[in-house]
Amino acid sequence: MTTTSTQKIILFISGSTAIGIGAAILAVPIAFHASNGIALGDNTSLLSEIRAPGGALLTMGLIMLAGLLRPRLAGYSLGVGAAVFLSYGLSRWFAIALDGWPEPGLVAAAVIELVIGASCVFGLLGRRPAPRAMRPPADGLRPASSAPVAPTAGPTGAAGPVAQALASRQ
Repeated sequence: MTTTSTQKIILFISGSTAIGIGAAILAVPIAFHASNGIALGDNTSLLSEIRAPGGALLTMGLIMLAGLLRPRLAGYSLGVGAAVFLSYGLSRWFAIALDGWPEPGLVAAAVIELVIGASCVFGLLGRRPAPRAMRPPADGLRPASSAPVAPTAGPTGAAGPVAQALASRQ
C-alpha cells in the first residue's frame, strides 16, 4: 500500500498529539489536569493511576508516527489512531451523558479527539494498493523483480490451456 500525503499529515497530527498529551500526563499530571480545573492533590496512588494511561497514550503515539517511517505500518498506525482518539472522544461524550457537562476545555478535547479519530478512519479507508512493481509476489517465493517462471507440463505430459496461454505471453 502507498501512503498519501494526506495520510502522512493525519499520522503526524495524531501521533504528535498523542505523544504530547501522553508525555504531559506522564511527566506533569498535576499541572496538566489543573489546566482543566481538576485537582489531583498528592495522593500517590491516584497519581500512579493517572500517569499509567499517559504512558500508554505516549506509546500509541509512537506507533502512529511509525507509519510515517515505515509505509507498510501506515494502515496499522491509522487504525491505532482511530481506536485511540475515537475511544477517548466517545468515552467523554458517554461521561457527559451520565455525569453532565465538564469544563469547556474537556468538551473541546472531546470534539478534537473525535475529529482526529474520524480523520484516521478517513485515512484508513483511503489506503490504495501499491503499484504492481512494488508489490511482493503473490506466492511469496520469489522477488517481484525476478523473471517469470515458465509453466510446467501437467500430469499427462502436456501443458494445459492456462499454461499454454501463459507461455504464449512470455
